[in-house]
Amino acid sequence: MRDFGPANRWPPTSSSWPPCSPPCYWLLHELGHALAARRCGVRTLEIVLFPIGGVARMERIPRPRDELRIAIAGPAVNLVLAGLLLSGLALWRGPAFSGPEALADPTDANLLERIATGNLILGLFNLLPAFPMDGGRILRSLLALRQPEQQATQIASSAGRILAVLMGLYGLISMHFLLIFIAFFVYLGAAQEGQAARGRSYLEGLPVRAAMITRYLTLSHGQTVGEAARLMLESTQQDFPVLHGERVIGLLDRHRLLRAMASEGSAAYVAGVMNREFPRLDPQMDLVEALPALAAAPCALVMEGDRLLGLLTRENLSEFLVLRRIGLEASPTDPS
Repeated sequence: MRDFGPANRWPPTSSSWPPCSPPCYWLLHELGHALAARRCGVRTLEIVLFPIGGVARMERIPRPRDELRIAIAGPAVNLVLAGLLLSGLALWRGPAFSGPEALADPTDANLLERIATGNLILGLFNLLPAFPMDGGRILRSLLALRQPEQQATQIASSAGRILAVLMGLYGLISMHFLLIFIAFFVYLGAAQEGQAARGRSYLEGLPVRAAMITRYLTLSHGQTVGEAARLMLESTQQDFPVLHGERVIGLLDRHRLLRAMASEGSAAYVAGVMNREFPRLDPQMDLVEALPALAAAPCALVMEGDRLLGLLTRENLSEFLVLRRIGLEASPTDPS
């Protein structure tokens, strides 16, 4: 028999039952985003839960109409769950509702009300029209229907920073330190969204060929993991195309290399541990369109047919972005 506490009672107390804990609400919220994204043809790379919330990381920014559906789905899960629970409670014991006070009640009597209130607060808070909340994404998607995506993102990002400052000031005045903590992360998230939008604008209209690495080392399928590790130490390269003759058959990245060293030893062949489903990019593809590939993998191979032309890595793209930004900012004052 499972022990639920000193008194061996069922149901367990509200403080020990997982469905009444905030991480459970956050997980349901992010699963709502992930399921909506799947229906829109957007892959969810991972769901990460943090102490004050969670995030479902998508492979790319969806089209405005799809982003609207995906952004609404998360809060909708929480609000629908809260509505169902509150409706059931109203039928069971009348329309009385404690509101946020239910969250402070540690007894079992208010367990369902605690779950409903937590989901209601989470759903409504995420509808605030400012990044990085879902309301900010809803705002961006609506604005992006009529104006450029970068401009729409900057407006939503500015709204997020303004809201964060107001939340922080109110937290200072009321000595509500949790609110100050939340305001800090809201400001940080809004600023990052704005920076990402500016970064994408610097890449628009440029082909993958412009940023790819053309001087690189390759591995033969018959080489060992130990030889690959030695090659990584002797150079600055961390991702290696694996060839069989002149044909590319795989990609060995740093993560796979280290994992193979730990689990199979240095004598294992690279052909047995490499990634055979490696991402491929066309050299003429727009760099913005290549971002989803680098979100899913640290390196992509730039190929024209079966011919390897170069590599595109996250690190190299970041360096290219820095140089591109400096060049664009310097060009207005360039005497030439």
